[in-house]
Amino acid sequence: MIVAERKPFEEIAEASAGFRRVLVAGCGTCVAVCLTGGEKEAGILAAQLDIAAQLNQREQAFEVGCVERQCDREFLDELAPQIEQADAVLSLACGAGIQFLAEKFPEVPVLAGVNTTFIGINDDVGVWQEKCRSCRDCVLTLTGGICPMSLCPKGMLNGPCGGSDDGKCETDPERDCAWALISARLERTGRLGGLEAIVPARDCRNALPGKQVHPAYERRYSAHE
Repeated sequence: MIVAERKPFEEIAEASAGFRRVLVAGCGTCVAVCLTGGEKEAGILAAQLDIAAQLNQREQAFEVGCVERQCDREFLDELAPQIEQADAVLSLACGAGIQFLAEKFPEVPVLAGVNTTFIGINDDVGVWQEKCRSCRDCVLTLTGGICPMSLCPKGMLNGPCGGSDDGKCETDPERDCAWALISARLERTGRLGGLEAIVPARDCRNALPGKQVHPAYERRYSAHE
């Protein structure tokens, strides 16, 4: 899932200070799971902003709206009636949702209420851990399901760096070296020989921005190009 954290309150309050009617738009999927941008969090932020506005004698009104996914056109349409009445929208979705909202409603200022941090897992109650960096060329088959791009600070693709010592990372003696973990996992599953394959350098010339079309829909969209 995509993990995000709320921006500092002072930054949010300053960004929204110039607008009289602000819609605080939550998203009910990833950011709701990580307790950052769901309907409950949107309501709490709206109340905090309202109190701050009163203390600073600003005439502002904050309304709360929430859809299941801000990155999906079908759900984003549900916010249209509220957005039409707002002077600005403060989105608590991930970066993709914020951009899609701004693209769909270009006449309304869209403000970011969160910082998107990484793709990760729920490691424990209230704890999320990075597991993927969306590198577009997944090597998990070769590395035993352990991602060197997200677990190695240097993103080493063909084994550990020279600073690895006794299975620990040179950047932090308390951190396990990603490649020590990979080697142990592959050895345990009888696949250690797979590390003899060399992963070539990545070609990043055409990496951004990404676009993906499902094969079943290629004919439909190619006709418009």
